[in-house]
Amino acid sequence: MYGLYSIMYYAFIEAIKNKIINMEKPVIAQKSPYVLDMQPGSYYYCTCGKSANQPFCDGSHKGSSFVPKKVEVADIKKVAWCGCKHSVNLPFCDGSHAKL
Repeated sequence: MYGLYSIMYYAFIEAIKNKIINMEKPVIAQKSPYVLDMQPGSYYYCTCGKSANQPFCDGSHKGSSFVPKKVEVADIKKVAWCGCKHSVNLPFCDGSHAKL
């Protein structure tokens, strides 16, 4: 049984190294969504919370394990982007900010 735990531990450490599991916590940019009228196109959502251009990436994650999340918006629509960075449905708000 000890061997199984060693393998699981090794796999966990490798997942962290390969950024499959992110151990860093994002900065809470705000405790409400960013509700914006969006045009069709590609957008890069900030996952670290440090961007000065919220909810979009400005490169402030450099040097961390965070990477922006590419989002394709197909139609003109209103989008509620997650501001707290804790939504289960990132990059969209799911109300998780109410529990922070």
